[in-house]
Amino acid sequence: IVLFGIYKFIVIKNSYENFQYNWIPTVENNSGISKDLYKIDGKHRGMNVFGWNYDNDHTKAIDDLVKSNIEWVAIVPFLDQENEQTLTMRVPKEIGQWSRRDSLHIKTIKELKKKNIHIMLKPHLWLSNGWRSNITHTNESDWDTWFDSYRANMIHYAEMAALMNVELFCIGTELKSSLKAQPKKWNLLVKEIKAIYKGKLTYAANWDGEYEFIDFWNDMDYIGIQAYFPLTQKPNPEINIVRNGWKTHIDMLESLSINHNKPILFTEVGYKSEASGTIRPWEWGSALSILSKQKSDKTQQIAFEVLYQELWNKKWFAGTYIWQWNTQSKKENAATDLDFSPRYKPAENTIAKWYSTNNCD
Repeated sequence: IVLFGIYKFIVIKNSYENFQYNWIPTVENNSGISKDLYKIDGKHRGMNVFGWNYDNDHTKAIDDLVKSNIEWVAIVPFLDQENEQTLTMRVPKEIGQWSRRDSLHIKTIKELKKKNIHIMLKPHLWLSNGWRSNITHTNESDWDTWFDSYRANMIHYAEMAALMNVELFCIGTELKSSLKAQPKKWNLLVKEIKAIYKGKLTYAANWDGEYEFIDFWNDMDYIGIQAYFPLTQKPNPEINIVRNGWKTHIDMLESLSINHNKPILFTEVGYKSEASGTIRPWEWGSALSILSKQKSDKTQQIAFEVLYQELWNKKWFAGTYIWQWNTQSKKENAATDLDFSPRYKPAENTIAKWYSTNNCD
């Protein structure tokens, strides 16, 4: 009982924040159908969404997304391998034959499309230990074996993208070591995918310079960026500090867009709702973070507000996919949740506000 009491005291103490946010209900879309502002201004009002369940009706979950003016959803089939030295990842038993997990993605895509929501299909390699950007093999033969398994997955999901008439397909995420070691393999894969799938393409390059190692941007429709840029050096920043943190990043992004004559798309961007959320935005927390970190919905809300103030009206900027939204999260947990999800937090309303604006107004 004493230990539980101490735990509750720490949680309450670290969750307290003197922040008053005035929710704006008028920006919300309660019609249940996307307004599809993308067709007017070409902006991706996107979200990486998880928590889909094969046996459930997703109507309520999709209505909640529409309510926040989310018009694009990233469907993320996870590929998996053990660690950075693992020779191959798991591959489909037969390309184009759908597993139960694949069938869930297909079902979800169908239901989203009924609500006028666009889809980015984004197969995403997940390592049990390590980071996909640091995959390491000691010789060309091992690299070829690894890439063959990656290729099998991407052809499999390119077939799904073509079958479901998905509007955007992401051919890779944060795979810098492979890009550096196997540029010819990547160029051949792009050609194979384009022979199968006729929609738009992107690659999700990490913010830390990975985009410099990609020589197939001309074959992409968007330069995809995993936009976890560090913005501040101290926690609990004021809005002007966060704004100043964007300056060099925006200059780089604009130059990148001009050099390749392609729009920039944030395939992921997100901030935890904690006081240090803008310092190292890429860092994950845990269920126990509330015991050592200070919750700050204000920091998360400010981070998103500045993001859209600084970038949304840039002609070269194509939009954002927020990381992340779980369809099964509960409102009562938001008060102590330090994770990336903006759901039930002031940041959700800030995103809804900006996603409701038409850039052609």
